[in-house]
Amino acid sequence: MKEISCKLLVIGAGPGGYVCAIRAGQLGIDTVIVEAGKPGGTCLNVGCIPSKALIHAAEEFEKISHMAGGKSPLGITTAAPSLDLATTVAWKDGIVSRLNSGVAGLLKKAGVKTVHGWATFRDGKTVEVETETGMQVIRAETVVIATGSAPVELPSLPFGGAVISSTEALVLTKVPKKLVVVGGGYIGLELGIAFAKLGAKVSVVEALPRVLAQYDAELTRPVVKRLAELGIEVLVGAKAKGLSTKGDALLIETNGGKNGKIAADKVLITVGRKPVTDDWGLEQIDLDMAGKFIRIDDQCRTSMRGIFAIGDVTGEPMLAHRAMAQGEMVAEIVAGHKRSWDKRCIPAICFTDPELITSGLSPEEAKALGGEIKVGLFPFAANGRAMTKMGEDGFVRVVARADNHLVLGIQAVGQGVSELSTAFGLALEMGARLEDIAGTIHAHPTQGEGFQEAALKALGHALHV
Repeated sequence: MKEISCKLLVIGAGPGGYVCAIRAGQLGIDTVIVEAGKPGGTCLNVGCIPSKALIHAAEEFEKISHMAGGKSPLGITTAAPSLDLATTVAWKDGIVSRLNSGVAGLLKKAGVKTVHGWATFRDGKTVEVETETGMQVIRAETVVIATGSAPVELPSLPFGGAVISSTEALVLTKVPKKLVVVGGGYIGLELGIAFAKLGAKVSVVEALPRVLAQYDAELTRPVVKRLAELGIEVLVGAKAKGLSTKGDALLIETNGGKNGKIAADKVLITVGRKPVTDDWGLEQIDLDMAGKFIRIDDQCRTSMRGIFAIGDVTGEPMLAHRAMAQGEMVAEIVAGHKRSWDKRCIPAICFTDPELITSGLSPEEAKALGGEIKVGLFPFAANGRAMTKMGEDGFVRVVARADNHLVLGIQAVGQGVSELSTAFGLALEMGARLEDIAGTIHAHPTQGEGFQEAALKALGHALHV
């Protein structure tokens, strides 16, 4: 049995874990990171990156298919396209592989020792790791838990066969003729829209009264409209009950108590994610929990001295960039720097068609704080750049206090608006007021002008609407 000692041990090499380890290494901290799979975690290997690759391929295929119908206003006509999904998946895997190598290289460059295997706590300072060459014991002064999350499985629809999670959906080599998505949140709609564009007949089953319920109805309206245009059937207020006897259909129950079934070659379950807290010896350390998640303070400290937790295992929002920011902060705290979690804004993006961004407070959330607010909304139908991209359906919305014009939240829906998230986050982090945004010269012609125009609208003098 091998034993190694270090100052900092990071368990999990996802976005939070590897950023924490790299930053710690840069600061001269003797760091070891343990990962059972490939570096990059869910986001890089079976989440954010591969799903965006599939979404991009689907967008390109749909564009060409539309042109083949002779209906393109651009005057472009092509032959009907064909799709080799296996080649698409291989291209996606190539991107993931390059990024895997990049993360591994960055860890090595920072002087971080990587141990491949599954870590199990022996006590608060010691873990055992099952590696290919045998058991390895690691003793550390400080431990960071960054074990991430996993898809939630429905008891009536266990994963296997026709029932798949997002992980399996991203490695399919053939487009299913009939795909039923259970769960109308961002993961379900991102993948459902992608497969619809690739030629699948897609149905979405959502138990709540509407899809994308975590966003306000005004923001999601363009997406709901697009679902209809793509021929995606949406059933809200419906519950998935299981597979038919033959396994070729999903059994559902509507709000009215009526039973039905939807034909399906594949059933994609996207009802949420759960923290990975099993099978790594949590019972050996006494940590306070917040439901299923590990409870942390504003420095990501757990209830046990010398143990931090970051990322999805600590609760919502389960976003890679939140985990990264936490990881960087924890590394600097371990190095003796004065840091705490004081983020005003963690932008969230839904890569549907069109895309959604939320940063800070929505109008409803701002109103709930008390006091009057100002809301400025600028439609992309009045934006020249959006028109030239045939992306007029959407808007930018700014929410601010009425008394001092402090910006509280910024939202957008539209083609390619994910790239505006950095500007939105920066404005909120720097405590911008409406006048700051309105007085900043925005380049023309860009969709970013919608940000300035929304601020002008809230001030009562929009120029282009």
